Amino acid sequence: MTTYQVRVTDMPTSERPRERLLNYGAKTLATAELIAILLGTGQGPGKLSAVGLGQYILQCLGENQRDAMSVMRDVSPRELMEIPGVGPAKATSILAAIELGKRVLQSRPPEQTVVDDPSVAAAAMSHELMWQAQERFAVLFLDIKHRILGMKVITIGTATETLAHPRDIFREVLKHGATRIIVAHNHPSGNLDPSQEDIHLTRQLLEAANLLGVPILDHLILGNGDFSSLRQTTALWQEANSA
Repeated sequence: MTTYQVRVTDMPTSERPRERLLNYGAKTLATAELIAILLGTGQGPGKLSAVGLGQYILQCLGENQRDAMSVMRDVSPRELMEIPGVGPAKATSILAAIELGKRVLQSRPPEQTVVDDPSVAAAAMSHELMWQAQERFAVLFLDIKHRILGMKVITIGTATETLAHPRDIFREVLKHGATRIIVAHNHPSGNLDPSQEDIHLTRQLLEAANLLGVPILDHLILGNGDFSSLRQTTALWQEANSA
């Protein structure tokens, strides 16, 4: 990884992180550059630039960027301030940004929101699933027009697994008077690939849904600020419809 020694003020204006964010959007910036904007100034080992210090912080938090981002979501002020170059002011800026990002992702759409895309369902469930340290399994209850009626966490598991039984799930479906549902669970590791247990449970739920006449629109896996849709990434729904 290249470590930035050049000061941000010595960069051409068009190449500075703040200006690039304003002109092209935050998505165009590397994670270290986003951290640099929060830090404002650099230093640390070798008198790094703000961007270089951002890179150094990520290196201290994890062996790679995925590990660093996983640690960062629950990092403590003490852990940050143990990194050379990060004092109370820089630590509080980083922690405030992390918490703000969590709150944006966890903000719940108002009920009666129409779920017309998996991303809408993921946003509606993220406040209960996205950043949890343990696996949780939840159900989003919808009416016939795919409007949200409510949501319920059915089970809470360990750090690596959770259990959900179709009986418990459809008991809640009937209680809420839902005619459509979306099920979802989180992977605390951030890996969004479905496990064999996830595939098996989804098959069970699709079979039960066909018997009860309550369609399951999707099974989502959430984690580390992102999500995946089993309906889009597997052939389970086609298999269920052809059975």
